[in-house]
Amino acid sequence: MRDLNSLNRVILIGRLGGKPERRVLPQSGRPITRFSLATNERLFNKTTRETSDRTEWHKIVVWGNQADFAEKYLTQGQQVCIEGKLRTRSWQDKEGNKRSTTEVEAESIVLLGRREGAPAEAPAADFTPSTDFPMGEEEGPREGGGEGDDIPF
Repeated sequence: MRDLNSLNRVILIGRLGGKPERRVLPQSGRPITRFSLATNERLFNKTTRETSDRTEWHKIVVWGNQADFAEKYLTQGQQVCIEGKLRTRSWQDKEGNKRSTTEVEAESIVLLGRREGAPAEAPAADFTPSTDFPMGEEEGPREGGGEGDDIPF
């Protein structure tokens, strides 16, 4: 039974720490891709009036078609938005010690920033304003109300 007052949701915006590593699980043939994501936080010390950055590293796991996408399109340093859920898994290492790790199981990956080779700014000719209301010529009453309004503002 699912608890309706519970939510496991993670949203991260950060940069890839390295090239994603894809492999296929031998038992199921299901693709899995793993990579690290860095998020930065700027801290301000009120007493010294200095700022410092703190980087947090997150382990990301992607399954299925998203795993193929991640391997093909994600590169080191690229900014992405990851949405998913936290997963903790346990295993035994070669010496028989119990180990565990917590990862973000990504459900959605959105590429952010400019595409490589794209111009820094879109040319002005690419922007076409709406012709319904040409700029500065909107219909309707202007500030202060229309003629004959009894409204004092």
